[in-house]
Amino acid sequence: MSSDADGGSGAEVAALSDKGSPGEDGFVPSALGTRKHWDAVYERELQTFREFGDTGEIWFGEESMNRLIRWMQKHKIPLDASVLDIGTGNGVFLVELVEDFLNLSTQLSGFHICIDKGTFDAISLNPDNAIEKRKQYVKSLSRVLKVKGFFLITSCNWTKEELLNEFSEGFELFEELPTPKFSFGGRSGNSVAALVFQKM
Repeated sequence: MSSDADGGSGAEVAALSDKGSPGEDGFVPSALGTRKHWDAVYERELQTFREFGDTGEIWFGEESMNRLIRWMQKHKIPLDASVLDIGTGNGVFLVELVEDFLNLSTQLSGFHICIDKGTFDAISLNPDNAIEKRKQYVKSLSRVLKVKGFFLITSCNWTKEELLNEFSEGFELFEELPTPKFSFGGRSGNSVAALVFQKM
């Protein structure tokens, strides 16, 4: 592995991961929670796109995109709804939305829908006061989302119950979306949580 394949040297990532035991929120700080890491990831994806035309990683897989689009179709979200893809990454999901569902708009006022597929997870791993950064995330989300607007979140770090707690102020659960299940040791669960909140 090259020294910058993970957004920094292996020693740098190890140092971030060894900053002690899990904090009061249960997360061990990680390079995955840093801007430097994600800047490097998307720079590599951009280079790969330039060289080979490969659009890169689809977080949580193509089915996660389809799940969100199906939900929007089921609830007859207007084609001119304003959508914010939080931490858009390589933009594959937004391209899919515009090609298959929404009309393109450049308006950046209050959003009808905000979508998060992994950004809240990454923020939760930030080595510099992740708890405060999560609170800031929720406040920022509340500012940009219209009243009665929808927030769709897909997470591999948080359970449904934990997400309900994190977004308890100003949001209420609208719907839980079905996600893949697994069984291990006689117990079953979901590999990811996918929830729809509505801003109150």
